[in-house]
Amino acid sequence: MPIVKKETKPIKKAEKKEKISKAKKTKIPAEKGGFAVIEAGGKQYRVFVGDVIKIEIIKGEHKEGDQIVFDKVLLIDNGKDVTDIGTPYIEGAKVIGTLSEIGRNHKVTVIKYKQKSRYLKKNGHRQPYFKIKIDKIS
Repeated sequence: MPIVKKETKPIKKAEKKEKISKAKKTKIPAEKGGFAVIEAGGKQYRVFVGDVIKIEIIKGEHKEGDQIVFDKVLLIDNGKDVTDIGTPYIEGAKVIGTLSEIGRNHKVTVIKYKQKSRYLKKNGHRQPYFKIKIDKIS
């Protein structure tokens, strides 16, 4: 059987698309104004004036209505043109909030089970938290 060569058409290369970053970009609402990034309980929170945040409890005696001062401020933005970034914290910067609620989260159930001996142990845990309303960023 003879070999027949077929004509092949040249393949067009696809145009390069714009590279899209996988990082999640969040837009800051213009009406909120400036914001700050604070550290509390080993976690970082972006806060605006008027926001209510839920954080882990802070050591010490606190009751509802107390003022809480966060001095571990990582970043402050005024909402227009100035952004201060700390190394790691900004000296003299404070975020002041009011403790609005002391509560406990939903129960988390922890079960230990040993397969062959049929050992079973069940524990529950409710993590306490503070709800804080941000009053002032300075």
